[in-house]
Amino acid sequence: MLGILGNKVGMTQIFTENGDANPVTVIKVGPCTITQIKSILTHGYDAIQIGYQQVQKQKLNKPELGHLQKTQNLPLKYLKEYHVNGNHDFELGQTIAVENFKEGQFVDITGKSIGKGFAGNQKRHNFTRGPMTHGSKNHREPGSIGQGSTPGRVYPGKKMGGRLGGGQITISNLKILKIDTKENLLIVKGAVPGKPGNLLSIKPTKRV
Repeated sequence: MLGILGNKVGMTQIFTENGDANPVTVIKVGPCTITQIKSILTHGYDAIQIGYQQVQKQKLNKPELGHLQKTQNLPLKYLKEYHVNGNHDFELGQTIAVENFKEGQFVDITGKSIGKGFAGNQKRHNFTRGPMTHGSKNHREPGSIGQGSTPGRVYPGKKMGGRLGGGQITISNLKILKIDTKENLLIVKGAVPGKPGNLLSIKPTKRV
């Protein structure tokens, strides 16, 4: 089954029949259009490219417009490929919408996490702070980062302060609790990456 693109709306909670409160994320998905079909013979692999979110022509450059005009597609802001088996029955211009998913299905959701800027060891790696009393001058400092003359350097991969968040992450096995076909909404149990409005890629979880 093919994936789909959408935007995070926000989080809320819904109650089950037995009164349990479930934290859920609301995602507005699609509709997406198939803009290209790739095959092993022509591209070296089988994949389906979909486009999402129609924009004005001025928002795209000439190569992007030319690529979409080859298949008579409207100007679309986002393009995304999903690998498929060679014996699929997808067609150019086909619409992928929320109806392609079903309640109770498990999906993997990929997006850009919230950027937190430069963070220290306590926030970034859950380090323990130093003592706060008795004249201690080492509260949140990193402290020693290596040995002396031998080896005389800092080993690569040393956990230190640095940029936190703002990277692509995937949350797996999120259950679809409800689907609203009228508003094109997916309601999944749990949290997904990013802030409200964040672009997300939703694809079915592969069961081994």
